[in-house]
Amino acid sequence: MNLNATLFFQMIVFFVLAWFTMKFVWPPLTKAIDDRRQKIADGLAAAEKGKADLAQAQARISLMEASAKSDNHSRLAEAEKQAAALIEQARHEAEAEKARIIAQAQQDAAQEVQRLRDTLRGEVAVLAVKGAEQILQREVDSKAHAELLEQLKAQL
Repeated sequence: MNLNATLFFQMIVFFVLAWFTMKFVWPPLTKAIDDRRQKIADGLAAAEKGKADLAQAQARISLMEASAKSDNHSRLAEAEKQAAALIEQARHEAEAEKARIIAQAQQDAAQEVQRLRDTLRGEVAVLAVKGAEQILQREVDSKAHAELLEQLKAQL
Protein backbone atom coordinates (compact mmCIF):
# COMPACT_ATOMS: atom_id res chain seq x y z
CA MET A 1 0.00 0.00 0.00
CA ASN A 2 0.93 3.40 -0.75
CA LEU A 3 1.55 5.76 2.15
CA ASN A 4 0.17 8.72 0.25
CA ALA A 5 -3.06 6.92 -0.57
CA THR A 6 -3.44 5.83 3.07
CA LEU A 7 -2.92 9.39 4.24
CA PHE A 8 -5.37 10.63 1.67
CA PHE A 9 -8.10 8.15 2.72
CA GLN A 10 -7.43 8.85 6.36
CA MET A 11 -7.88 12.55 5.67
CA ILE A 12 -11.15 11.88 3.83
CA VAL A 13 -12.39 9.67 6.71
CA PHE A 14 -11.29 12.32 9.20
CA PHE A 15 -13.15 15.09 7.32
CA VAL A 16 -16.29 12.93 6.95
CA LEU A 17 -16.13 12.08 10.62
CA ALA A 18 -15.61 15.78 11.51
CA TRP A 19 -18.49 16.78 9.23
CA PHE A 20 -20.76 14.06 10.73
CA THR A 21 -19.78 15.12 14.26
CA MET A 22 -20.39 18.81 13.52
CA LYS A 23 -23.69 18.09 11.75
CA PHE A 24 -25.29 15.48 14.02
CA VAL A 25 -23.39 15.13 17.30
CA TRP A 26 -22.23 18.63 18.11
CA PRO A 27 -25.63 20.51 17.99
CA PRO A 28 -27.37 18.27 20.59
CA LEU A 29 -24.29 18.54 22.84
CA THR A 30 -24.18 22.33 22.58
CA LYS A 31 -27.96 22.48 23.13
CA ALA A 32 -27.65 20.31 26.25
CA ILE A 33 -24.75 22.45 27.51
CA ASP A 34 -26.72 25.65 26.83
CA ASP A 35 -29.81 24.23 28.60
CA ARG A 36 -27.69 23.21 31.57
CA ARG A 37 -26.03 26.64 31.63
CA GLN A 38 -29.50 28.29 31.55
CA LYS A 39 -30.73 26.07 34.42
CA ILE A 40 -27.66 26.96 36.47
CA ALA A 41 -28.16 30.67 35.74
CA ASP A 42 -31.86 30.41 36.65
CA GLY A 43 -30.94 28.58 39.88
CA LEU A 44 -28.39 31.24 40.79
CA ALA A 45 -30.89 33.99 40.02
CA ALA A 46 -33.51 32.22 42.16
CA ALA A 47 -30.96 31.87 44.97
CA GLU A 48 -30.14 35.58 44.76
CA LYS A 49 -33.86 36.41 44.72
CA GLY A 50 -34.33 34.14 47.74
CA LYS A 51 -31.51 35.90 49.57
CA ALA A 52 -33.07 39.28 48.77
CA ASP A 53 -36.51 38.04 49.90
CA LEU A 54 -34.96 36.68 53.10
CA ALA A 55 -33.29 40.01 53.78
CA GLN A 56 -36.58 41.83 53.17
CA ALA A 57 -38.44 39.40 55.44
CA GLN A 58 -35.85 39.84 58.17
CA ALA A 59 -36.18 43.61 57.84
CA ARG A 60 -39.98 43.33 58.12
CA ILE A 61 -39.59 41.03 61.12
CA SER A 62 -37.26 43.53 62.76
CA LEU A 63 -39.78 46.32 62.16
CA MET A 64 -42.59 44.15 63.52
CA GLU A 65 -40.51 43.28 66.61
CA ALA A 66 -39.74 46.95 67.22
CA SER A 67 -43.40 47.84 66.78
CA ALA A 68 -44.47 45.03 69.10
CA LYS A 69 -41.92 46.09 71.71
CA SER A 70 -43.06 49.70 71.60
CA ASP A 71 -46.70 48.56 71.74
CA ASN A 72 -45.84 46.32 74.68
CA HIS A 73 -44.06 49.14 76.50
CA SER A 74 -46.93 51.56 75.91
CA ARG A 75 -49.49 49.00 77.07
CA LEU A 76 -47.38 48.21 80.12
CA ALA A 77 -47.08 51.92 80.95
CA GLU A 78 -50.84 52.36 80.49
CA ALA A 79 -51.51 49.35 82.72
CA GLU A 80 -49.19 50.77 85.39
CA LYS A 81 -51.03 54.12 85.19
CA GLN A 82 -54.39 52.38 85.52
CA ALA A 83 -53.10 50.31 88.45
CA ALA A 84 -51.83 53.44 90.18
CA ALA A 85 -55.16 55.18 89.55
CA LEU A 86 -57.07 52.19 90.93
CA ILE A 87 -54.83 52.06 93.99
CA GLU A 88 -55.29 55.79 94.56
CA GLN A 89 -59.06 55.49 94.13
CA ALA A 90 -59.17 52.54 96.56
CA ARG A 91 -57.07 54.55 99.02
CA HIS A 92 -59.51 57.49 98.82
CA GLU A 93 -62.49 55.18 99.22
CA ALA A 94 -60.84 53.51 102.21
CA GLU A 95 -60.14 56.92 103.79
CA ALA A 96 -63.78 57.96 103.24
CA GLU A 97 -64.99 54.67 104.71
CA LYS A 98 -62.62 55.10 107.65
CA ALA A 99 -63.95 58.62 108.29
CA ARG A 100 -67.53 57.38 108.03
CA ILE A 101 -66.86 54.50 110.44
CA ILE A 102 -65.11 56.82 112.91
CA ALA A 103 -67.98 59.34 112.73
CA GLN A 104 -70.52 56.55 113.22
CA ALA A 105 -68.53 55.18 116.17
CA GLN A 106 -68.29 58.64 117.73
CA GLN A 107 -72.02 59.15 117.25
CA ASP A 108 -72.75 55.72 118.75
CA ALA A 109 -70.42 56.48 121.66
CA ALA A 110 -72.11 59.84 122.26
CA GLN A 111 -75.54 58.18 122.19
CA GLU A 112 -74.32 55.49 124.58
CA VAL A 113 -72.84 58.12 126.92
CA GLN A 114 -76.14 60.02 126.85
CA ARG A 115 -78.09 56.83 127.49
CA LEU A 116 -75.77 55.91 130.38
CA ARG A 117 -76.10 59.42 131.82
CA ASP A 118 -79.86 59.15 131.68
CA THR A 119 -79.74 55.72 133.30
CA LEU A 120 -77.32 56.97 135.92
CA ARG A 121 -79.53 59.97 136.64
CA GLY A 122 -82.47 57.62 137.16
CA GLU A 123 -80.45 55.39 139.46
CA VAL A 124 -79.09 58.38 141.41
CA ALA A 125 -82.63 59.68 141.77
CA VAL A 126 -83.83 56.30 143.05
CA LEU A 127 -80.90 56.14 145.47
CA ALA A 128 -81.53 59.70 146.63
CA VAL A 129 -85.19 58.96 147.23
CA LYS A 130 -84.33 55.79 149.11
CA GLY A 131 -81.77 57.72 151.12
CA ALA A 132 -84.30 60.43 151.85
CA GLU A 133 -86.88 57.78 152.70
CA GLN A 134 -84.55 56.17 155.13
CA ILE A 135 -83.71 59.52 156.60
CA LEU A 136 -87.34 60.42 156.95
CA GLN A 137 -88.26 56.88 157.94
CA ARG A 138 -91.48 57.07 156.15
CA GLU A 139 -92.84 56.15 152.76
CA VAL A 140 -93.47 58.91 150.31
CA ASP A 141 -96.51 58.37 148.13
CA SER A 142 -95.88 57.28 144.52
CA LYS A 143 -97.07 60.55 142.93
CA ALA A 144 -94.80 62.57 145.13
CA HIS A 145 -92.12 59.99 144.57
CA ALA A 146 -92.44 60.31 140.77
CA GLU A 147 -92.42 64.09 140.97
CA LEU A 148 -89.35 64.08 143.17
CA LEU A 149 -87.60 61.74 140.76
CA GLU A 150 -88.39 63.96 137.77
CA GLN A 151 -87.19 67.03 139.61
CA LEU A 152 -84.01 65.27 140.65
CA LYS A 153 -83.42 64.10 137.09
CA ALA A 154 -83.89 67.57 135.77
CA GLN A 155 -81.42 69.00 138.30
CA LEU A 156 -78.77 66.44 137.49
